[in-house]
Formats: sequence, C-alpha cells, structure tokens
Amino acid sequence: PPPFTGVWMGDSKLCAIGVHCGNHITSHGLALNCCTDLTWFEHIVPCGLEGKGVTSLSHELGQHVAVNHVLEPFLDSFQEVFDCTLVSSEDAG
Repeated sequence: PPPFTGVWMGDSKLCAIGVHCGNHITSHGLALNCCTDLTWFEHIVPCGLEGKGVTSLSHELGQHVAVNHVLEPFLDSFQEVFDCTLVSSEDAG
C-alpha cells in the first residue's frame, strides 16, 4: 500500500523491490516470495516496517508454488513490460 514500495497483499509484502546507489554504481533487484519459510520473519521487523507482515505465493494460494514454476512466466512478463530481450549467462558465450 502507498507509500511503501513492493508488491503487497493487504498489509503483507509479497515482493520486495529495491535500488541501491553508491560508489558510482547503481544496482537494483527484487525478491518474490514463492515458497519462503515465513517463520524467519517472526524474529525481525521486515523492511523496517512496524505492523506490516510478509507473505508468499504459496501461503496466499494455499498450495506449494516453486520458484521454477514462476520463473519463466515472470521473465516473459518482464520482457513484455520493459520491451527488452533477456540473455542468460549461458547464451552470452
């Protein structure tokens, strides 16, 4: 929910999105919780947000969702949204 970044299901974060800038280098990334063991988050304040939780696709859908089931459709959508072509390290030669 605004003003928080990421993908949310109610008050629980499903996907973290971040950008880091430092030493003339910019990096970015995301973490989509597919089948994450959510019990670890009971010991911290996730993303420093008091009163907010963390969830996963597996928890929300009530069935196991493995990363390998999500990866290809995610990458296809990424290419479509950002109008780009992704190249794997194996393809790069």
